Amino acid sequence: MLYLASQSPRRRELLGQIGVEHRTLDVDVEEVRRPGETPEAYVSRVARDKALAGFAAVAQEAGARVLAADTEVILGDEVFGKPRDAADAAAMLGRLSGVEHRVLSAVWLVDAGGEHDATALSTVRFAALSAADIAAYVESGEWFGKAGAYAIQGRAAAFVEHLSGTYSGVMGLPLHETSRLLRGQ
Repeated sequence: MLYLASQSPRRRELLGQIGVEHRTLDVDVEEVRRPGETPEAYVSRVARDKALAGFAAVAQEAGARVLAADTEVILGDEVFGKPRDAADAAAMLGRLSGVEHRVLSAVWLVDAGGEHDATALSTVRFAALSAADIAAYVESGEWFGKAGAYAIQGRAAAFVEHLSGTYSGVMGLPLHETSRLLRGQ
């Protein structure tokens, strides 16, 4: 049985999109970047911690596998997690306006046979956003719970001037990399 260590409706939807049956697990891991930790190491560590926490809960089940992911928006060396409030969301969007940023998704699969991982890196460039664009988006509430304060699959799609990489990875679960992990490749 495959378990998804996430309550994200997007990740559940993406797994369903590729026909992967799964159950979900609610895990609670610390998502705080350590001093000196690179953005890449941070994203991978958080995804791995989620997978390990999930596997600890189901390890007694024969054939149990746990999939977990973490996705973060990175500008320079700064990791933009989920905004604390509307003002934080507006500030993040203002900083992303008209510039290119990276979106890093790390996926870990843990089972009795070991641990396996994959990473997807995408580059996104936003158009220049007006104060009114940002205010309207923040007012929509779509930013809530989203790394970098935006959901590419929603209204923020209108902000994206260029995307290089994986759309599903920017959403939160890179499907190509996830499929390869699940097939053991």
